[in-house]
Amino acid sequence: MFGLGTPELVVIMTIAFLLFGGKKLPEIGSGLGKAITSFKKGLGEVEDTAGLGEMTKKLPGVRKVNAVQEKIEKAKNVGKMITK
Repeated sequence: MFGLGTPELVVIMTIAFLLFGGKKLPEIGSGLGKAITSFKKGLGEVEDTAGLGEMTKKLPGVRKVNAVQEKIEKAKNVGKMITK
């Protein structure tokens, strides 16, 4: 997690506790969690509207990988039919 070890996290949490107090820390954590969730949701919407998923599917390397994955799935299905 960003190269932070346990001692560094303890120091950061101690400083945050001293600055904000025990009553504000849960509010700050909740707000931070909501902000991260909102950011991820917005990023996903931007990727959907930009059509990045469709663009990447059209790349030659991605098409080859998808073709190989389809062949593997077909082979698995054949294997299941044989073992029945």
